[in-house]
Amino acid sequence: MNDLKTIRIVLLMLLLVGLSVASYLFYLHELYFCLFFAVCLGVVIISHICYLYYRTARMMLRMVESIRYSDFSLNFSAKGKGKMERLVVENVNEVMAGFRNRLSGMEERYMYYETLLDTVDSCLLVADKQGKVLWINRSGITELCGHRIHLLEELGMLNKDFPMAIDTLRPGEVKVIRIYKGDIMQDLAMTVTEYATTGAELRLINLRNIRSVLEENEMEAWQKLVRVLTHEIMNSIAPIISLSDTLSERAMTNGMNEKDYSIMLQGMQTIHRRSKGLLGFVENYRKLSKLSSPVIAPVRIGDLLADIKKLFPARTVSYIYKVEDENRVLMVDRSQIEQVLINLLKNAGEACGEQSQPEVVIETSFLPETSIFQLSVTDNGCGILPEVLDKIFIPFFTTKPTGSGIGLSLCKQIMTLHGGSIRVNSEIGKGSRFVLKFLIK
Repeated sequence: MNDLKTIRIVLLMLLLVGLSVASYLFYLHELYFCLFFAVCLGVVIISHICYLYYRTARMMLRMVESIRYSDFSLNFSAKGKGKMERLVVENVNEVMAGFRNRLSGMEERYMYYETLLDTVDSCLLVADKQGKVLWINRSGITELCGHRIHLLEELGMLNKDFPMAIDTLRPGEVKVIRIYKGDIMQDLAMTVTEYATTGAELRLINLRNIRSVLEENEMEAWQKLVRVLTHEIMNSIAPIISLSDTLSERAMTNGMNEKDYSIMLQGMQTIHRRSKGLLGFVENYRKLSKLSSPVIAPVRIGDLLADIKKLFPARTVSYIYKVEDENRVLMVDRSQIEQVLINLLKNAGEACGEQSQPEVVIETSFLPETSIFQLSVTDNGCGILPEVLDKIFIPFFTTKPTGSGIGLSLCKQIMTLHGGSIRVNSEIGKGSRFVLKFLIK
């Protein structure tokens, strides 16, 4: 069939030549009707040949456009075409299939690397020399401004020196900058890598939050200190208690006069009482260094807060619960998180106890864009002094006359072990708000 089509084209060309000769003869013999018929037939043949050429040219044009716009879904049919046309179509389809497979492979690799980079907890940005952000990973979107940024200047809302610090950063250097997101403070370590692509010089900026690392190291240092102190102090207290007991017993059996015995007995009892008090004091601090790893299990938030309600009935203080979804399930150690909530509610109740209408609000919420579950405890007490605010999680630090200074430190340690965080925001005269954050996996 294809050979017949080729023969047909050749015959059409010969017929066109014959019509040209005939038209000349018709003109010489003044046979104008025949001349008109021959010219019309020639126009039809020429139009048909042009159509065949146009169809091939259109196919090539579509192929070029698909390459230009990276659309390799086209596939041309070879049915009804001549041998050469079919050969052209087959080669075009082969080229398109090659481009299609190559593009598919590139897209798969791009998706793989983008997914891989989105799982990194560091904030990664690619920017050009003009400060235009060409790409940013998921952590960069959620941990920085909460939305996709297009210019490095937009980071100025976190810290006015942020864009300049990135601009002056050189490969191999490490800079640390502090930013504030609402009531949360972060320390970011910044590094940059420069590389060139076709027609552009780009910078890969790596921003890593080292605040949590510093806090973990600080907590570990405190734990080591507590272990050393408790070991040494308890080794000294135990003999003192034993010796005071022994001296008291001997004084009773050796026949000492009543006045001397009374004085010595008071002294021994004082030593014994204060030693036991110091022993209990050290035991409280010992809890910080002996906190066990959490036993993770699914816990329904409604059940967790129901138990807390029983421990803190609304009597002198009004406890208000605003639970977004009671069926929300957290993977936590229930007893440890209960201890955190008990400490926070106890502190909140004491903080607002002197108010005319003391009120503590327990509120939950879920942030789907960051997969973070929040549980906050807010009181309407007198607030925390600004100079004290950054010290309240330090072990042994307390502003209460009878406080031990381990409650909030213990809360922070438990949240760290759960991979979460605890933050505080306070305003003098208006109260304080403690926020627990859990990552929902």
